[in-house]
Amino acid sequence: MLGRALILAGGLAGAAGLSQFPEFSQQYVQRLGGAVDELRGFVKGFDADAAEVGLGREAALEDLRGGGAMGAQRAETVAGVIVRYERLSADLDALRRAGPFTRAYRARSLGDAQIASAAWDEFKPAMPLTFEGAMFAGAGFLGGLGLMTAALALLRMPFRRRHARPA
Repeated sequence: MLGRALILAGGLAGAAGLSQFPEFSQQYVQRLGGAVDELRGFVKGFDADAAEVGLGREAALEDLRGGGAMGAQRAETVAGVIVRYERLSADLDALRRAGPFTRAYRARSLGDAQIASAAWDEFKPAMPLTFEGAMFAGAGFLGGLGLMTAALALLRMPFRRRHARPA
């Protein structure tokens, strides 16, 4: 009886947890969009400054690198921002084209630690009243049932009696 209650509790915990994925991924995408917009402004400003002095992006970075220690440090910072902008832009594009189920498949696109942390800090669990929320809840319930069943089976294994085989 206790085992069944634990298995049911595991299923309910899985349902409650996984049902939140669609909402969390939506909030992540919103924050990702804001971050990409902010980085786009920075990158466009850098490109415009470079163009004003007749340089392309790479040439402007090389020009900064040749301008002493501060210039070299600033060039590396700008290059890192540009790389992050390009990565986040690609992630945003992939996530915007993906539906809620494909977002789960593309979970690696939800991998920016700063954005995920900020989304998690503001995330408020909600009752999933959408089809995808119900599907994730069902998958979480089945996953929780399976995990608890397996865990209990492993815990019981040392205490099982072995039956003698007839000769």
